[in-house]
Amino acid sequence: MAQHLTEHDGKAALRDHVEQKAMEARLSHGLHIDAEEIIRMLDDRAVVRYPVGIRFDAGPIEPGEFAWPMPLGDHPAAGFCLFIHPWFEDQPEAWPLLIAYHIPSINYGDIVSHEDAECYGATLVGLSTDEYYRALCELIDSTPEAQA
Repeated sequence: MAQHLTEHDGKAALRDHVEQKAMEARLSHGLHIDAEEIIRMLDDRAVVRYPVGIRFDAGPIEPGEFAWPMPLGDHPAAGFCLFIHPWFEDQPEAWPLLIAYHIPSINYGDIVSHEDAECYGATLVGLSTDEYYRALCELIDSTPEAQA
């Protein structure tokens, strides 16, 4: 008998895959992911499928965002520049949280939801999804724009 998969099934499969990939990355790079390690992870094609450079520049970031991965060409293989709000340049302890959130969208594109990104980031850095989300909110709320 043929099985009919639903959109929900597809989303659940993606979420499971994203979580599995985050756990694999965590186990292969050590259980403590600090700033140096997250930068090394960007060069590990088993973790991040495409080249990624980091730039601390708020220019292309929308209000309320902390980072944005700008495609460098028409195909993801051309790579990305992950623009991170300059407020975080001198806060390397925040980099793993900020960068991890964007790895799924770099790897899989627009099919990734914010819930998938939160699941990946939380798993990678060893927090519950709720703890990770709260930490991101605190970081975003710490920017000068949020304080204004």
